[in-house]
Amino acid sequence: MDLCSSFDKLAKLKDPEIRAKNLRALHFGLRGIAWSLLRPPMPDPVFIVGCSRAGTSVTYETVRLSSRLLSFGYELPTFWNGLWGPHHNGWHSEGAEAHHADPRHRNAAFRFFYERLGPGWVLDKTCINVLRIPYLHRLFPKAFFIYIHRDGRDNVNSLMEGWKQTPRFALRQFLGPLPERVRIDGGRFDDWSFFLPPDWRRFNDAPLERVCAHQWVSANRAALDAEKLVPGDRWIRIRYEDFFVDPVSVFRGVFERLGLPFEDVVRRRCEALLEHQTSLVSGPPRLEKWKVQNPQAVERVLDVLAPTLRELGYAF
Repeated sequence: MDLCSSFDKLAKLKDPEIRAKNLRALHFGLRGIAWSLLRPPMPDPVFIVGCSRAGTSVTYETVRLSSRLLSFGYELPTFWNGLWGPHHNGWHSEGAEAHHADPRHRNAAFRFFYERLGPGWVLDKTCINVLRIPYLHRLFPKAFFIYIHRDGRDNVNSLMEGWKQTPRFALRQFLGPLPERVRIDGGRFDDWSFFLPPDWRRFNDAPLERVCAHQWVSANRAALDAEKLVPGDRWIRIRYEDFFVDPVSVFRGVFERLGLPFEDVVRRRCEALLEHQTSLVSGPPRLEKWKVQNPQAVERVLDVLAPTLRELGYAF
């Protein structure tokens, strides 16, 4: 039996994917040792935050073109939740407050970044982080936050379209099974998608549009409250709708605030921004999709969206 097991292990070592995975793990391990010994200086990160489907991806894909930033090319919910998340807070949400910040979390983050990206200035876009800005600000007091918001009517519509692609954005793949029964939209959905907001249990039997409206309000309320905590020179606020007016000016302003050169590759990307199909859910960028895709459902939650829409400056 032991001999068979040994042969199985030898066979696995010949598998190219397993060998590549082992080599990556070895590489990360060696980088981790170097981090522990040398502690090379790394600047506090740049975080792109906003509600899922608010334009965070197009913002991230544009800003990460800077030759002076490092990025993963994907989100890190498992990593951030591993430091503090639902498994630590009694399944309250995927949020985190300032008092949850631990200096060991800062060290773990820099080690994680260094192992995988090397030394440098890291750009991160993980949508759950809109619920944990006070926590991140406490860990990284010199971090920049790029907050993007979108008209709640279009944002809720886009969230709904994403939910309909379940299990693509379902949380079970990141968090495991939720501790409560979920029967959203009459049982159509048995899991949450995108992120787990505060008070999620109250919506486990709600219509889909109510769930998505709660997600949008929760995300933007969290950002607006956090805006009061973060110094103004570290907080960059942009509107998704301005991409349709003058994307070059929008991103030139972002790069100036970050102290980064507005390189040609970035300018060219901005000039053709609306030609890129960056949406993971419902095709190329377009305004007022909600009037075509889910008009009645969105109209049913206008009372929920209205106060935050007004605070964000949307005509209503």
